[in-house]
Amino acid sequence: MSENNAKNKTTTYVEDLSIIVERTFDAPRELVWEAWTKPEHVANWWGMGGKLAACEIDLRPGGTYLYVLRGPDGNEYPFKGVYREVVKPERLVYTRIFDVEPFSIHESVVTDTFVAQPDGKTRLTFRTDFPTAEALQGSLASGAEAGAIDSMERFSEYLASLEKE
Repeated sequence: MSENNAKNKTTTYVEDLSIIVERTFDAPRELVWEAWTKPEHVANWWGMGGKLAACEIDLRPGGTYLYVLRGPDGNEYPFKGVYREVVKPERLVYTRIFDVEPFSIHESVVTDTFVAQPDGKTRLTFRTDFPTAEALQGSLASGAEAGAIDSMERFSEYLASLEKE
């Protein structure tokens, strides 16, 4: 389960009960962090296509977030969680619940790491740890891996637009 070609530089793989997504962005770590954590930015790139219907972020330990995707059919798909660790601009740890039955019974834990590269680029790795094999398989079946790849492509394009400003 890996995607890595000339057009798409995102790598994904499954390890134990985790989905790991990695990509290097041609942008400094501070900019990557800001675009990854501020709602006015996240609403423009997160998820598969279109702008988020809702994007709320209280970026602090114990703070919460809510992202709501609106599908082409008009249905809404909420994702929510609580920040456990915020170390600007290096690391985030937070919970994630896809708040749609039957997926909402599974809470995963996501760890995002931002590593500055010597060439001014930033290596971003996000690891989603699932509580059970069933939760991992449900996430994969729901398109989480494809969604992560699409989000990373959109995030890369969005970062490039910010650097032009």
